[in-house]
Amino acid sequence: MFEELERINERPEPFQFYTASDLWTDEHTSRQMLSFHLNEAIDVSSRNAEFINRSVKWIATEFNIGEESKIADFGCGPGLYAARLAKYGAIVTGIDFSGRSIEYAKDFAAREQLNISYVNQNYLEFETDDRFDLVLMIMCDFCALSPTQRKELLSKFHKILKPSGLVLLDVYSLSAFEQREETATYEVNQLNGFWSPNKYYGFQNTFKYNEDKVVLDKYTIIEFEHTRQVYNWLQHFAPEDLEREFTEANFSVKEFYSDVAGSPYDRKSSEFAVIANKV
Repeated sequence: MFEELERINERPEPFQFYTASDLWTDEHTSRQMLSFHLNEAIDVSSRNAEFINRSVKWIATEFNIGEESKIADFGCGPGLYAARLAKYGAIVTGIDFSGRSIEYAKDFAAREQLNISYVNQNYLEFETDDRFDLVLMIMCDFCALSPTQRKELLSKFHKILKPSGLVLLDVYSLSAFEQREETATYEVNQLNGFWSPNKYYGFQNTFKYNEDKVVLDKYTIIEFEHTRQVYNWLQHFAPEDLEREFTEANFSVKEFYSDVAGSPYDRKSSEFAVIANKV
């Protein structure tokens, strides 16, 4: 028992483990995540519907979205952005490795007769001969990736964009990092049964890596027959650090905002968005 508790509370190296598929492809948790996506009143999995509508309206104006605009939506989920942008006439490709979300998105696009291609794949492995005017990565997905993964992804963005194509993504700020604290909690059927339909004991350990500006929410789920761990990494950025990563990937940062709805940049904001040009 002591050794098990030691393992539960062990602090890994930053981005030592990558378990995103355990969250998005598991039969039970993917159903939970889709229900969060589709709850228009909350900011879990996706942002609330009012914000998404405002965000899409700003994106359509800022990037002059219209007939023949080609957009790649990385981490598209059930197509909440993709569907709205397609209604402006855009030709959209959505990539997500939650099969449950992609099936919902496909069904909705078919009913609405929207020009969207959905790909059920880990976007880190996505390849295409298509070339896009705009790449989106929304809901701070970029923060869940290691430095190596981020470098590879920016290289992919550069490859699939047209000349002078644009990227829009959002990230967590240093202000958000400062507000996080290290904690250790335990609960039977933690998060209201989120992790399993069966009885389980859930442990959450939150670790802060001050030098790297990384937060880890480490979940240990103990069921009768097995134990598993899920690692939710969150990189936090200063604008100058994010700009450095884009510059190294041959992008030029055009503008920072406090969110993907075009709110003026505020260093105190818990998140911020960036627009970058391919160069």
